Parts: sequence; C-alpha cells; structure tokens
Amino acid sequence: MENTLVELMSNFINLTDDEKQGIKEAFPIKTFAKDIFLLKEGQVAKDAFLVIKGCVREYSIEDGEEVTSGFYTEFQSAVNFDSMANSKPSKYCFACTEDTIVAVMNAEKENALYKKFPRFGEVCRVEMEKMLGASQEEFLTFKKATPKERYLNLLKNRPDLINRVPQYQLASYLGVKPETLSRIRKRVSMSD
Repeated sequence: MENTLVELMSNFINLTDDEKQGIKEAFPIKTFAKDIFLLKEGQVAKDAFLVIKGCVREYSIEDGEEVTSGFYTEFQSAVNFDSMANSKPSKYCFACTEDTIVAVMNAEKENALYKKFPRFGEVCRVEMEKMLGASQEEFLTFKKATPKERYLNLLKNRPDLINRVPQYQLASYLGVKPETLSRIRKRVSMSD
C-alpha cells in the first residue's frame, strides 16, 4: 500500500530511488474509518486527498439538508481548491462513507517536492489539467440531463456507487428525493 503513489507516478516517468523516497515522505498514506470527516464545513482546507481505497463524499448543508455534490473513489482526488488556494473556510464537507485509505497531499510538502524534483511539477500539472477538464465536462453533462438521464449516466460511468452508498445520498447527488430515485430505478429495471 505504501508504494501506491510511487506506482502511479511510475506510470508517467521513470523514478530514481531518491524520487521514490521523496514521494513517500511528501504524501503519507493514512487510513480513516467510516463516517470520519477529512474536512468539515467552516474549516480551511490544508490538505487534499487521493483515495487509494474507499469512498469520500462531498456535501454541504443547505436549509438543514445534506446536499451531496460528489463521490470520490479509488484514484480520484478530493480537493477543495477554493479553500486551499484562498485560505477561505470550506463551504462543504468531505466524509468517508466507508473505511478509506488516502494519500494526504499537503501544498507545502508538495511544493518542496517540486523544488527538489522539478520534473514532478510538470507531470502533476498535466494530470491536474486532465482532471479539471473531465470534471468540467461531467458537470456540464450532469446539469443538462434529466433525473432519469443522470441515473442512467451513473449506472454507465459509476455503477460501483449504486451498492456502495446509501440511496438517500445517491438521490441527493442526482438532485432528486429518495422516493423519486426509487421510481426511476424501478422504471429503468422494468425496461431492461
């Protein structure tokens, strides 16, 4: 497990032993139990998290209700860029929906690593741009879709979430009430 980030980076560039050690030191691997918060609303984000195993839910509280805006599973990053970059209190939470293993990415340690090994900066920048581009595309597709289309898209692109997270959280993520999600699921299963 400790070499997961080293293995990931090795997919992009050949690493020296010093670089491998630098990655291990800069991005410690930590385990969090289900229901533990990685970030709470109102806190200033100091770290980002690459999920190695498990699931992290992003949500906010609006009018007393939890509104789910994202799920991050294996090899996805849970990051509050606005809070980290601007030292602003977070408007949402990151909570583990199951026992979760993450690589903890701290901006100061990351910058020190880039100074010591400059080529990491370019690799990480390219991967970050890909991640942001995919996220923007996903958001636009989601925004234009009907609830049924959102559910079908979820079935196609993230089927693992169906059995990993509670239905009320999925419903919130899809922008519907749990009863509506039940009806959509029933209609979709009947049409198969």
